[in-house]
Amino acid sequence: MRVILLDNVEGVGKKGETHDVKDGFGRNFLVPRRLAMPATLGNIKKVQEQAKVIIQKREKDLKTASVVKERLEETPVTIKKKTGVDGKLFGSVTAKEIVDAIKKAMDLDVDRRTVRIDEPIKMTGVHTVEVHLEKGIIAQLRLEVEEE
Repeated sequence: MRVILLDNVEGVGKKGETHDVKDGFGRNFLVPRRLAMPATLGNIKKVQEQAKVIIQKREKDLKTASVVKERLEETPVTIKKKTGVDGKLFGSVTAKEIVDAIKKAMDLDVDRRTVRIDEPIKMTGVHTVEVHLEKGIIAQLRLEVEEE
């Protein structure tokens, strides 16, 4: 049986690929679980059209991400926190606080899971934080932590 994979299937292939599988495996496992669909002419055309749309969307997302990267790297973000002796913070700066500061400073919506902090930020000063925007596009954000 020839099928088009709708999702990555271990031992068979990746999403969008066409493969020959045993009839029982295709009919009783892949198709009912919506992991694949039969490779008819109509289904093949439908998948090819969807692939074109996905490629166009991906290119648009990459362009948008590169513009956002430039904005993040050129503008430093400032966070004010309460501090103790020698500039030590009470607690540390979290990814959510960084995202809120980006939203306030640049009016950009960034997902908090894309902000990567190497080690906890517990001191005032200038720190560098990575923001993973798209696959392969990483912005180096300059973060200034100041005393409140």
